[in-house]
Amino acid sequence: MESLLPQLKKVGLHLLLIAGISVTLGFIFLKVYLPFYTNHGDTVSVPDLSGMSYEEAEDLLESNSLHYEISPDSGFSAEKDPLAILKQLPEANALVKKDRKIYLTLNARNAPILKMPSLINMPLKNVQEILANIGLQRGDIVYVPDIGINVVLEQRYKGAPIREGAAIAKGSKIDLVVGDGMGNQQLSAPNFVGMDEEEAEFLVLGSGLRVGRKTYHKTDSVAPGKVYLQSPSVGSGLKSGDIIDLWIAKN
Repeated sequence: MESLLPQLKKVGLHLLLIAGISVTLGFIFLKVYLPFYTNHGDTVSVPDLSGMSYEEAEDLLESNSLHYEISPDSGFSAEKDPLAILKQLPEANALVKKDRKIYLTLNARNAPILKMPSLINMPLKNVQEILANIGLQRGDIVYVPDIGINVVLEQRYKGAPIREGAAIAKGSKIDLVVGDGMGNQQLSAPNFVGMDEEEAEFLVLGSGLRVGRKTYHKTDSVAPGKVYLQSPSVGSGLKSGDIIDLWIAKN
């Protein structure tokens, strides 16, 4: 039995030596060879190219040791210039290897042409959703006396009525004439003189009227920001939706 101990010790030492060599080789493989082979740590952050022209994007990508390819599918946004970048893949701030290719989607040079839908007699909240879904923008809303509250009475493009089915560029703004729900209700002009500008505007709208021209003049008799004159005058007969002009003292 005693004669076997030296042999067992020798086997144990060999096993420990083999285990040590294995650990060392594994460490060298994981920490030295593998990072060198895969260029570990040799990464760059993808810049945010949104809204840039593809020429600007090309220069920025090259300065970051990246390349690009234009996607054959373009999109369209009325807020961005023609051929500006709409999307990128990988996205901004992603970490990628140098010489990686970034795929770019450009804004179309010309807006796609749509057919104008009919918005007449529809609730305003539904109209806004319809415009957004087909790629049009809601422009100004003009309220006029009508018994239908927030019901679209007329659709306009660049100041003129636009009919259903008319060709219109995607991203265009559509102005809406909308009923105020009051019809031709008869009113007497309230007294706005002496009120703060904001308070007067609030009362004008709350009375079913509209704020017209606001004129600012210096005056020593009225505190700055106060209304000192109105037209039509107090007590004048009005209809809902009529305009009130205000004169306001300034510093």
